[in-house]
Amino acid sequence: MASHPHAGDPVFDLHVGGKMEILSTAALTGPEELSLAYTPGVARVCEAIAADPSMTQHYTWVPNTVAVVTDGTAVLGLGDIGPAAAMPVMEGKAVLFKQFGGVDAVPICLDTTDVEEIIETVVRLAPSFGGINLEDISAPRCFEIEARLKERLDIPVFHDDQHGTAVVALAALTNALRLTGRDAATVRVVVQGAGAAGVAVARILLEAGIKDIAVLDRQGVLNSERSDLTEVKAALARDTADHFGRRGTLADVMAGADVYIGVSGGQVPEEIVASMAADAIIFGLANPTPEVHPDLAHKYARVVATGRSDFPNQINNVLAFPGIFRGAFDVHATAITEGMKVAAATALAELVGDALSEEMIIPSPFDPRVPGAVRDAVAAAARADGVARR
Repeated sequence: MASHPHAGDPVFDLHVGGKMEILSTAALTGPEELSLAYTPGVARVCEAIAADPSMTQHYTWVPNTVAVVTDGTAVLGLGDIGPAAAMPVMEGKAVLFKQFGGVDAVPICLDTTDVEEIIETVVRLAPSFGGINLEDISAPRCFEIEARLKERLDIPVFHDDQHGTAVVALAALTNALRLTGRDAATVRVVVQGAGAAGVAVARILLEAGIKDIAVLDRQGVLNSERSDLTEVKAALARDTADHFGRRGTLADVMAGADVYIGVSGGQVPEEIVASMAADAIIFGLANPTPEVHPDLAHKYARVVATGRSDFPNQINNVLAFPGIFRGAFDVHATAITEGMKVAAATALAELVGDALSEEMIIPSPFDPRVPGAVRDAVAAAARADGVARR
């Protein structure tokens, strides 16, 4: 290995030359193989696809390949670091797709933050891919980009920062509610953070039958009394806090709350944590510093989860997105529906089974059953929702 500026640092050593390569599935050992894989043989396959574009599903890698697309504006906890600096993360995401879902993935870092340019670029690239995974694009732009791409494309479009987080959080919460004897219809939930993850978490909780949800941004609870809300936040306010008259600050809504889900990166004072209901459930998902550190959370809560791998109950998106795309690809789905996301969460929750405990409300990313369970549940839900093409 040639020396590099950070030689000897194991993280940098692993990244030398990147984390990916392209491998051929066709052996080219002589002229006969070359004539089959390339000219003249390949022309017959091209003609077949030209006559019937659905043949792409049989004779190219397209139906098993996802584009991992970012503009570098919301990368991990690093923020807007630009497309070049985002590439190591997108490579990592692509490696996770392959390792955990058997899905090929190509990292694409776009040198634009313009909503229209991103949408048009992805639409132009779409014929090369079976699905689009949007990654690390800042809110609120990410909502419009995803919604409009879903309208224009007949392949799955999935913003993992939103929906991957939401699926795994719902799976973990399903088991936490079971463990603490709570019912989805009556539980009181506080979601701190109204960016990509916060909005998606609240939406999937509504889909799963949870009704009493207060979502907060930096100015407080989202409700229709506020005049400063974006269209996305205003719609969420109508579906959440408005129904129960929730308003005010975090302190106002945390008093007596059963569940706290943090996707904000802020810090919750101890006296506010202490005001929650007995046997509370606390998910502090900001990385690397949870909104409520587990040591503090355990003083007042029965079930605690974070986004970190060094504490029990890690809410890790890798539990969801590889299996979701694998299941969608297996049935040639035209979209990823709310039903498919909830099915993925249910499958993840059920894998815990009899091992359910305060320290085990979600499977490990390395549980070999995870990708298959999510895949099968998503494929079945795609058929039930009428978006499967085979």
